[in-house]
Amino acid sequence: MQVQPFLRMDNIRKRFGSVIASAGATIEVEEGEIYALLGENGAGKSVLMNILCGILTPDEGEIVFRGAPLRLGSPEQAVRHRIGMVHQHFMLVPSLTVTENYMLGQGSPLRLLSRMRAVSSRISELSDRYGLDVRPDSVVRNLSVGEQQRVEILKVLYHGIDLLILDEPTAVLTPQETDRLLDLLRDLVREGKTVIFISHKLDEVMRVSDRVSVMRDGRVVFTTKTSETDPRELARMMVGRDVLMDLPRTAAQPGRVVLAVTNLHCNNELGLPAVRDISLEVRQGEIVGIAGVSGNGQSELALAMTGLVPTTAGSIKLNGEELRGLSPSAINRRPFAHVPEDRHKMGIVLPLPLTENVILQRYNQAPFSARGLLDLNAIADHARDLVSRFKVKARDVDVLIHTLSGGNQQKLVVARELARRPDFLLINQLTRGIDIGAMEFVMQEVLKEREAGKAIMLISTELEELFAICDRILVIYEGRIIGEIPPDRSRLDELGLLMAGKRIDTAPAATLMQYGHVGR
Repeated sequence: MQVQPFLRMDNIRKRFGSVIASAGATIEVEEGEIYALLGENGAGKSVLMNILCGILTPDEGEIVFRGAPLRLGSPEQAVRHRIGMVHQHFMLVPSLTVTENYMLGQGSPLRLLSRMRAVSSRISELSDRYGLDVRPDSVVRNLSVGEQQRVEILKVLYHGIDLLILDEPTAVLTPQETDRLLDLLRDLVREGKTVIFISHKLDEVMRVSDRVSVMRDGRVVFTTKTSETDPRELARMMVGRDVLMDLPRTAAQPGRVVLAVTNLHCNNELGLPAVRDISLEVRQGEIVGIAGVSGNGQSELALAMTGLVPTTAGSIKLNGEELRGLSPSAINRRPFAHVPEDRHKMGIVLPLPLTENVILQRYNQAPFSARGLLDLNAIADHARDLVSRFKVKARDVDVLIHTLSGGNQQKLVVARELARRPDFLLINQLTRGIDIGAMEFVMQEVLKEREAGKAIMLISTELEELFAICDRILVIYEGRIIGEIPPDRSRLDELGLLMAGKRIDTAPAATLMQYGHVGR
């Protein structure tokens, strides 16, 4: 007698209008394993998992869970079957506390008030048990993205699931947080849980999963034990071609100073110091990386440079012109482009189509408008050009941008900012949420900008991204730049020490002070 798998999704089909999101996908997951699901942006991974957790209903196909057919009409029904999902984009109410978020939809207001203390205590207990450092009374909007991710993971565990689905769980985590999460997944499996792990990061898939499947164009095209494959084969199966794992680039030839930050200070949204006496320079034809554990002032530094948070002291100069004190719209009129950390909050407007999102900063400029009227043909042509050049998967440029996968949204933001032809490009988390083929492409495009003489600052928690395209890497800790290393992977331990706040003396002082970028 053939033993039924723990979960089987058989011949799942889902269509949105003329777009086929799932074209007969079939997966099998064994109980007590970590099963990885790979694929390019738009391959159908998230759609398949949204069907499994009750958000979407399949047009065709069958789900068998624990030997019985499973038909779900809502996420609540999935939770009752002990199936839970941590989504790529957080499902939290920012104005509520962690405890209040966990209690949403769990009963009448009076009943919830009487249970508040018990729920808070349970959150603390689970947080300590799994080492997630979640504080029940924290207001979600005051948490970093990494902290919010931990809140989401613990929320699913709080509801007592047996099958945990994680969609790009490490996209917003630092390397240290990622290590903790992967260790947690192994602990959960030892406790009898089963995990479906969606990721673009092949090294993490190789480290943590037992088996892996690859999706392409809505179908599963490859399944194997993780121990019997390697990152190069997985990348080839995802993209359909060989992918460059190391990008070729020439040595930097830095020119004049384009962006100069001097003794900069600013506060975070709570009014506490976040950036403390930072000085740095970015020159023509170089990419300067900013590395650091999330929450050490990177976000505030980027927002201060773009005029989105006020500075309390210091100077920010672009091509010799003082930007400090200018409004975001005034800075936007300078040759300064910005790929923000959070594309949903600051990069795109979800209810608008692609055509409008690609001209957000330029709607009143030629060739997109004349005499106060929009040139719809010019706008559509521009959108089609960006979609084509950056291989953005979209049915048409008139579709709403929220219908695109997160990775395709990110590619469009990068395309839009590069199309502005800036002198200085500030990028915060370049490859967040995009697949390996798209990573290769966008990093090559950024390198082309560097070859064209642009000055680029890349803030990233992805160390491999920094090593791949940066010419030098500055490390930020508690709002200060505390050191610099070259993009040499053999010095990863040294970089890790700096990120932990341990100053090192291995680099000559002349190297650290060469461009006057180390805050004093």
